[in-house]
Amino acid sequence: MFDTAKSLPKLNWMTLAILAICGAALALGGCSTTPKNNPNGYPQGETAQAPKESYSDKELASAISDHLGVTAESAASAIEDLFKKQGRPVGYITGEEGGGALIFGAKYGKGTLWMKDGRTQKVYWQGPTVGIDAGAEVSRVFTLVYDLDDPEDIYRRFPGVDGSAFFIAGMAVHYQRANGITLAPVRAGAGLRLGANVGYSSYTKKRGILPI
Repeated sequence: MFDTAKSLPKLNWMTLAILAICGAALALGGCSTTPKNNPNGYPQGETAQAPKESYSDKELASAISDHLGVTAESAASAIEDLFKKQGRPVGYITGEEGGGALIFGAKYGKGTLWMKDGRTQKVYWQGPTVGIDAGAEVSRVFTLVYDLDDPEDIYRRFPGVDGSAFFIAGMAVHYQRANGITLAPVRAGAGLRLGANVGYSSYTKKRGILPI
């Protein structure tokens, strides 16, 4: 009968040493090609994207109440509704706006952009208006700013969003969008006209003469 045990080669110390060296080489090769575990939990070569700093509802309710002269309750109601629709803004603009119209007219404004990360700069805006009344008015405006990474990107034309004009808590709100950036101007006080928000607003570094 054929003895399989005798046919197998005997493993002496030299054979064991060679096998150990080969095993170690294979293990090192595997370590060099296998990505190490990232302590941050992200795959190798990828980094976490830092969340954008944004304002809380309490911060904005206080700011709107102070700037527009409305009650804290009205400001909180407006913020609650805006947060449900748009989320938390990364900045806001406090300013004043004046305009006149005889059905068709113009508006001019100036203010300051405040970013949550601490950046701030002056901004002007102007644009055409359409309304059902005539006259002139000067009012304060508080504009919530969404999805703005670089303050310099505020300087562009923002068309109004059709059908987005509405009243909430005694304040007029209208959305404007351009290049993924959303603005939500909020106005309060006598002489409010949603028609004044129709059209577009051009935001510039310097005051413009023509409302275009």
